[in-house]
Amino acid sequence: MLAAFAVLLLFQCLGEGVVFVLRLPLPGPVAGMLLLVAALIVFPKLQLLVEQAANALLAHLSLLFVPAGVGIVVAAASGSGHWLAIVASVVVSTLLALAVTGLLLRGMKGERAKDRDA
Repeated sequence: MLAAFAVLLLFQCLGEGVVFVLRLPLPGPVAGMLLLVAALIVFPKLQLLVEQAANALLAHLSLLFVPAGVGIVVAAASGSGHWLAIVASVVVSTLLALAVTGLLLRGMKGERAKDRDA
């Protein structure tokens, strides 16, 4: 199990390094995850090692959100007096995200229909 966690942390660190060196507009852990996927494709035996640790992390995933929840509660005190702006921005951004998603789906559906007709 320790070796599997070491592999996961190694790929996270590699991702951070690649992003830093190449100045990519991508989070380091995401780059590390892409590197891990490439390594899993090249070395399928690596999956057996990483799978155990990944399943253990997924089983306790809810615990990883506790620090974020505590941070939100602590930061909420600094937002006092700005609740109207906060609520308005959340509502507007949610509506905007829904509208953009709907337009993208409509556009993709239209392209798919054109491809079928051709």
